[in-house]
Amino acid sequence: MRTPRMLLIVSVALAVAACARPEASQEPIRSVKLLTVGTGDFNVRAEYAGEVRARTESRLGFRVGGKLVQRPAEVGQRVKPGQLLAQLDSQDLALSSQAAQAQVSAAQTQRDLAAADLRRYQDLLSRGFVSGAEIERRQATLQSAEATLRQAKAQGAVQGNQAAYARLLADGAGVVLAVEAEVGQVVAAGTPVVRVARDGARDVVIAVPEDRVGQLKAGTNAQVRLWAGAGGAGGTAAPMNAVVREVAASADSLTRTYQVKLALPDDATAPLGATAYVTLAPSASAVVAGPVIKLPTSALMRSTDGDRSGTSVWVFDAAAGTVQPRPVVVAGADGNEMVIAAGLKPGDEVVAAGVHVLAPGQKVTRFVGTTAQ
Repeated sequence: MRTPRMLLIVSVALAVAACARPEASQEPIRSVKLLTVGTGDFNVRAEYAGEVRARTESRLGFRVGGKLVQRPAEVGQRVKPGQLLAQLDSQDLALSSQAAQAQVSAAQTQRDLAAADLRRYQDLLSRGFVSGAEIERRQATLQSAEATLRQAKAQGAVQGNQAAYARLLADGAGVVLAVEAEVGQVVAAGTPVVRVARDGARDVVIAVPEDRVGQLKAGTNAQVRLWAGAGGAGGTAAPMNAVVREVAASADSLTRTYQVKLALPDDATAPLGATAYVTLAPSASAVVAGPVIKLPTSALMRSTDGDRSGTSVWVFDAAAGTVQPRPVVVAGADGNEMVIAAGLKPGDEVVAAGVHVLAPGQKVTRFVGTTAQ
């Protein structure tokens, strides 16, 4: 009778042992790269994206109104001084010029008649047939006729000039940037028709936020590098020295930034419209200066603790050989490194890479140690 009972007890024990949970395996000890926190200088040089423009851009228009009948200028075309850009229908202007010349002829005739009349009365005065008062009246009539003639000549010159204003000519060598009117369109006097970038000096135009514009003034040095290389070639061109030439007095109504123009060297071969990166001098762009703690971006991780979230690092405990997360406050960036405003002190050791595979209290071993500056 004991044998079956013993078999039953053994079977139950084996079944219970089979259902028991296996012993959890220990977390592997990882080898991590550590950085010893230190301090270093922080002197950020802000970089702005800008555009190369001509120092002088002229929005050319007619001095008189009329219907546009011809526009030889095209976007991107090079023009020379005196080259025809556009032309108006000049028929009405020619008729006005002819009418003005006719008025000049009429005034000339009236002046000549008044002069002849004065001579006759002077002859009669010498014979005693008329009084001196009559001579004075004839002299006044002659002076009035002469004034009318001068007025008519001046008006005729104006009308002649307006007839010439029907032709819009380039006032200097340059490149056509834009065409703002087409053939058949009726334009008023002064309406821009063609925009021309004059040859010569080049500027780089950037937009600076209002918290930085106070640090800029005319004469501030900067460096400019072209994104597409010199002359539009591939690659990045060597940096060029530039000087702040003009700072806008008011902010743009939409972007709330201030336009800043920097003068490029006279021999700079920068194509119009090219993208340029402007690095201002440290004195004009420094955000913070002095000893600060900086860490590579690989040492930071985004942490979530309930409703609170932020940036953390893994701090190494040399006595226990473990790592623990510690929240930090990031003040900004310095190149590829982040500036830590709070949460760390010099001498702390933090994990430099692989931060997303660690767990609080995990055992680690030191792989290599360097100094973070």
